[in-house]
Amino acid sequence: MRVLVCDNVSSKGVACLEAAPELDVVVVNGGLTDELLADAEAIIVRSATKVTPEVMAKAPKLRVVGRAGVGVDNVAVDHATSQGIVVMNTPSGNTISTAELTFSMMMALARKIPQAHMSMKGGEWNRKAFAGTELSGKVLGICGMGRIGTQVARRAIAFGMRVLAYDPFLSLSKARELQVELLEQEELFARSDFITVHMPLTDQTRDMINAETLAGMKDGVYLINCARGGIINETDLVAAVQSGKVAGAAMDVYEIEPCPADSPLRELPEVIMTPHLGASTKEAQESVGIEVAEAIIDYLVTGTIRNAVNMPSLDAKTYEAVKPYILLGEKLGRLVAQLAPQRNDHVKISYGGKAAEVPADPVTRCVLKGFLEQAGGAEVNQVNVRALASSLGIQVEEVKAHEGPDYAEWMHFEARSGDTKVSAGGTFFGNQPRIVRLNGRNVECVPEGVLFIMNNKDKPGMVGYIGSLMAEHEVNIASMSLNRDEEGGEALTLLNLDHAPPAALLEKVAADPDISNAKVVIL
Repeated sequence: MRVLVCDNVSSKGVACLEAAPELDVVVVNGGLTDELLADAEAIIVRSATKVTPEVMAKAPKLRVVGRAGVGVDNVAVDHATSQGIVVMNTPSGNTISTAELTFSMMMALARKIPQAHMSMKGGEWNRKAFAGTELSGKVLGICGMGRIGTQVARRAIAFGMRVLAYDPFLSLSKARELQVELLEQEELFARSDFITVHMPLTDQTRDMINAETLAGMKDGVYLINCARGGIINETDLVAAVQSGKVAGAAMDVYEIEPCPADSPLRELPEVIMTPHLGASTKEAQESVGIEVAEAIIDYLVTGTIRNAVNMPSLDAKTYEAVKPYILLGEKLGRLVAQLAPQRNDHVKISYGGKAAEVPADPVTRCVLKGFLEQAGGAEVNQVNVRALASSLGIQVEEVKAHEGPDYAEWMHFEARSGDTKVSAGGTFFGNQPRIVRLNGRNVECVPEGVLFIMNNKDKPGMVGYIGSLMAEHEVNIASMSLNRDEEGGEALTLLNLDHAPPAALLEKVAADPDISNAKVVIL
């Protein structure tokens, strides 16, 4: 079976592949030609080679794409899934290297090491210009307490720093175990001397550090981004450095990569810049090379799937049996994630009727994936999601029962944060999945697209009012589900919309005294 190895994957990884007698390993030094792709059953890449739909179309035998690294932005994952191609990554190989780079950046900022180095190379001896600050006793704010953020925290504590953490998915008990103080984002920004981000780039984290949030930080704060470009708004950062609000910044990732030659960041001596070196250590490259090689061998030779980002670890026959539950489960997780409060410490997945007869683990993993993907972004998959839940201090409970709601098969997902809980249940009408329970109330909706959910006073005219409001803003209602606790009491309204409502519509809804808890959920 032909395996194409691109982008200078480590020699130890290549040697691992070549040791498997079933594989024909071809190290690609140039581009992926039609001739090479014609017989390829696996392609291994780092970040340079793009595995596009066009590339896949030229590789009719392709079964798996392996990414020697975490992000799979250079792989058309959705298209690969539609073509039955497994996409694997190596989610843990660069943890230490990125944590060490982050801490190196922080030390370089504190002591102005790059600037002093360039001054010395220029023949100067200017000690007064490069007076720094000690890390000991300073406050470090870490946004995102995943694998890398946790490693940075451990190093900071060893240096005598006080560590604050912002992570909507980290439980209080886990924060105490890690010896960090868990805060909301605004307070962390206000109290930190140094701030480092270790979160995926999502709609929630894009431009998380911008002119407004910068204004709430200490004067003379230091910023570090070795996570994803786009979390720090570069235009606003430049202005904050020029004004003196930010004493210095260290950037390894950028909104556009490679970073443009005319980027204003390059003109600021207070900004330390490196060309995306987070995983660029000999050890990290060897680790991810070996890890992806072993995963590819396991899949091609034995059919075992691990570190897959687009399907669970199942054989083909079992996967077909559980696939409907997997798809419904991920939607239930995603729905509850967008309705639940932060810092959940317990989740419960219940299976009833026919659903209790299928293997629970792959379905549970997909429920958790939908629930935690905002915490881990593209790094979250069915393989690592249980470990992620554990690292966040979330207890996972699975229950199988043959008695319950009046459905032949059903699934129910509940998330708890202290005494607050949010839940959703689903079943199938024929082969079509449906959401049939929301926070204990009976509903019916298709789990896809955009949902608009609200509580409202049960009185005449509410349905017409919402319909008119949607029409006023050119938002089409695909379906509607209504439920009330009693006549004249509180009603639950759930709409399937063709697209997300604009901010102006949501502002009107929020201002209405008869409406509460209005939410837009993207499934």
